[in-house]
Amino acid sequence: MSPSSVPAAVNAYHLAPARQLPASDAGPAPKRIVIGYGFWIFLLSDVILFASLFAAYAVLSNATAGGPAGHDIFELRNVAIETACLLTSSFMCGMASLAVGVRNQKWTQITLWLTGVLGLCFLLLEFHEFSGLVARGYGPSHSAFLSSFYTLVGCHGMHVTAGLLWLGTMMAQFMAKGFRPDIRYRYLCFSLFWHALDIIWVAIFSLVYLVGVST
Repeated sequence: MSPSSVPAAVNAYHLAPARQLPASDAGPAPKRIVIGYGFWIFLLSDVILFASLFAAYAVLSNATAGGPAGHDIFELRNVAIETACLLTSSFMCGMASLAVGVRNQKWTQITLWLTGVLGLCFLLLEFHEFSGLVARGYGPSHSAFLSSFYTLVGCHGMHVTAGLLWLGTMMAQFMAKGFRPDIRYRYLCFSLFWHALDIIWVAIFSLVYLVGVST
């Protein structure tokens, strides 16, 4: 190669488009992407779980075995208070998201604390409902209808309990580590989970309690 052709060759090398690596050679995805993808799979699996429980309840809702039906045992006033507690806790969770966005530690802790208190009130009211039904002899083994009812509503209550434990860890992490990007990302996952539980409860309130009382 002559000396005069060297600059032209160098320019051609730099102007050539970069070779795109295959996806298999590009290396692993960032941790944030992997966690987000896994969390959405978790949420979708929960949707499938509750869809199965709703389907089972719909099939068994009339299998009372001569015992009480929904309109005999459901007390809408208490269930409405439960619903108000959980929906208000979702609102407080949204307010906490705003506080996290502006890095305000005081209001983050206050709104998360209110979220937890309202969620705990929801669980106590649900426990009171269950214990009252069992005391009257209407336990889960009384009929297929009651078995499906306790399974569906109880599974949601277990998810709320897990959410409260998660909420406690988030409050501690914000207090100890501040508003680091990874902590804020974990809180985003928690808030999605908490709002999803509210949506599921609205479906339970509508399809189990309201329909049960009206039939």
